[in-house]
Amino acid sequence: MTQLTVTSNDTAATNCKYGQAVASIVDEIDAYDADLWKINQEIHNNPELGYQEFKAHDRITAMLEAKGFTVTRHAFELPTAFLIEFGSEGRVVAFNAEYDALPEIGHACGHNLIATISIAAFIGMARAMKESILPGRIRLYGTPAEEGGGGKLKLIHAGAYKDVDACMMIHPGPEDESSGFTGDAYMPTAANHKFNVRFYGKAAHAAMAPWQGCNALDAVVLAYNAISALRQQMQPTERIHCIISDGGERPNIIAAFASLQYYIRAPTLKAADDLTERAKNCFAGAALATGCKVDYEDINTYSDVRPNRTLALLYRNAMAELGSPVRCDFKSAGVPGSTDMGNVTYECPGIHGYVGIPAEPGAYNHTPGFTAAAATRQAHTLSMATAKGMAIAGWQVLTNDEVAASVQKDFELDKQIRSRPQYAMYAAPTGGCC
Repeated sequence: MTQLTVTSNDTAATNCKYGQAVASIVDEIDAYDADLWKINQEIHNNPELGYQEFKAHDRITAMLEAKGFTVTRHAFELPTAFLIEFGSEGRVVAFNAEYDALPEIGHACGHNLIATISIAAFIGMARAMKESILPGRIRLYGTPAEEGGGGKLKLIHAGAYKDVDACMMIHPGPEDESSGFTGDAYMPTAANHKFNVRFYGKAAHAAMAPWQGCNALDAVVLAYNAISALRQQMQPTERIHCIISDGGERPNIIAAFASLQYYIRAPTLKAADDLTERAKNCFAGAALATGCKVDYEDINTYSDVRPNRTLALLYRNAMAELGSPVRCDFKSAGVPGSTDMGNVTYECPGIHGYVGIPAEPGAYNHTPGFTAAAATRQAHTLSMATAKGMAIAGWQVLTNDEVAASVQKDFELDKQIRSRPQYAMYAAPTGGCC
């Protein structure tokens, strides 16, 4: 477990005191609150699907260009990605902005808030860095298509995170009014394999000569039911869910082709690999039983989020100083959802924290009720507090050698843990509750 204790008395090895940096971060984010609220609402009121977020891309980049930042639009050969960097030399701290929406229900995952939080943290840190005249770089990545499209995977492929010392973002969800906390600093997520399962049979007239056919739809149904049976022997933290994406052409034609789309989740990437192999036995059995052929088309894989403990502590401590305490439980199993931020935490140290916002009962993420919750002024106000905490944590990584060393040590230790053969889906990280 991380031994480093970071307090408000820590100072960077510079002439700029920690307290002065905190004040600058808070003041700058507060000063730009009207602009941040405006961009929040513009993104929310104009929902765009993954890789189609042209309005969000243009509005965010135009706002930051107007504030004097140099912006790389359409970065990494992605039309709706962007990159902004401030500072020079030294370590690199990055923030991820997401802004894609869901079909039909818009910003039901609160990506308008995620974008605004990361923009605010970047702006706040930029002022503190400017005043300190210290080495160090901060980056704001515009990352499209988190909702299944794997935008961050494309950034990783382009080398975006190779030199990053810490990468952070905060995700909204319904608040827990009884917990006494406004969110979580340490929140693992599940790994997720996404792929299509395609069965190939033989067409025939379903009334005149069905015996001449080989029914791919039967293979789909058998596969679906086999997975349902497999769920009895799955761990409680594992998930398999699917849709039938193609069930044939017409009822009077034996289906020559049918397919499903599957998501297979487990708390670790290794466990998701193991569960996928078990699922493929179900698909192969369905093909054998019906005389069909089967193949697989990978969509993408989201790795589990591996939160960096030192970063989580830094964020926890900063939020406590700001009067907005967050939970930091190293035994937490996190949430069963998945994000491409998980892949980032395999590339560099990172956290994917959580902020609770007021929502109607039952208005969870990916519901119309949460779309409404993500648009409220109160949600914005809570989100701005998290932006300040994230920026304060990032400041310490850039300016404190001991902190930076601890972040990297935790990251290397986590890589060793992941490489162990016994690293299993139900083996949550050990450690204390902070």
